[in-house]
Amino acid sequence: MTRQPPTQAAESTVLSDLDAAAGRRDVVKKLPEVTLAFWIMKIAATTLGETAGDLFSQTLKLGYFLTTIALFLVFIVTLVVQLRSRRYNPFFYWTVILSTSMAGTTMSDFMNRDASAKYLSGGATSLGWGPQGLGLGYPAGAAILISLLIVIFAVWKLTGMTFVIRDIVSFRGEALFWSAILVSNTLGTSMGDFLSDSSGLGYAGGALLVGGVLAVLVALMKVPAVPNVLLFWFAFVLTRPLGATAGDFLTKPVAKGGLDLGTAGSSAVLLAVLLGLMGYAQARERRLAEGVSRAAV
Repeated sequence: MTRQPPTQAAESTVLSDLDAAAGRRDVVKKLPEVTLAFWIMKIAATTLGETAGDLFSQTLKLGYFLTTIALFLVFIVTLVVQLRSRRYNPFFYWTVILSTSMAGTTMSDFMNRDASAKYLSGGATSLGWGPQGLGLGYPAGAAILISLLIVIFAVWKLTGMTFVIRDIVSFRGEALFWSAILVSNTLGTSMGDFLSDSSGLGYAGGALLVGGVLAVLVALMKVPAVPNVLLFWFAFVLTRPLGATAGDFLTKPVAKGGLDLGTAGSSAVLLAVLLGLMGYAQARERRLAEGVSRAAV
């Protein structure tokens, strides 16, 4: 029987302990475990994505077109950093989630809205530089985005790779994952804006409705016949309209059913909350790695 050198044996022990600690077979962890903290951070990031996207496009009057281009470039930069990272880093991961949420907000607005009085306030006739919006409306925009999401999942299925995010370790798997995230966040924005603006529920009513549906999904996790992976992706999409309606509730005028806290103030508070949660997640990952290292000695 061949005996491993001490360094190789120690490395094997560390990797085995990492596997055991993460509850998985592979070694390189690029995406987070899905816990309660994960969902809290997801809602915080998507709500911030709504308020920050509106801050750039509407409050600063950059317009949907220019803001979408700028935020999409930010998404590409943050995604490259995430893809080049060798293992899970909470700051990298949640920065990409935030960039997809901001880009999804303005992409949805550009698809669904235009320069009509319905979407512009204060007698304005335009919003920023470039095309004002395609004016497709929420139903048509949602149909296009749902079709794109179905295509992504169909391609994903054909590759034979897992839909369980903690087991995604390949570049192609991550690329499909982030494509689905970007489209689902854009779709979620359309759904949230429809609930807030066109359904008659208002901002608080829309948030309560989505929150109720999410509670049902949590209850269904106890039903063995319903795949948890399917529930995860439904919940992942639905947390975006929850963030959109919550963001509108924070920023829109009181006359429209909001709290009128403003996009700048709301974004600053939400950014502080998200940074605090990211710091906590980073410290937790460091403690886990140190615990595994001590156990291997």
